[in-house]
Amino acid sequence: MTQEQMRKILDRVLTWPAQRQETAARLLHELEQQHTSSYRLSDEQVAEVESRRTDFIQGRERHASDDEMAALWRKCGL
Repeated sequence: MTQEQMRKILDRVLTWPAQRQETAARLLHELEQQHTSSYRLSDEQVAEVESRRTDFIQGRERHASDDEMAALWRKCGL
């Protein structure tokens, strides 16, 4: 995307309702914060995240239940 295309999009954003603009601003701020983070995943870590995400989407992996998380926290002494 060119800078001119980006400017056009941002100009259109300014015509959106205030609440929608606020959401866009928060999202852009979050992206900016992520970009300035000193933490970076290695290529192997990125591949692992993508693999696990795919497994979750396809039903091969699941979130821990509330009970499972509570047991984990107890085990960690928290």
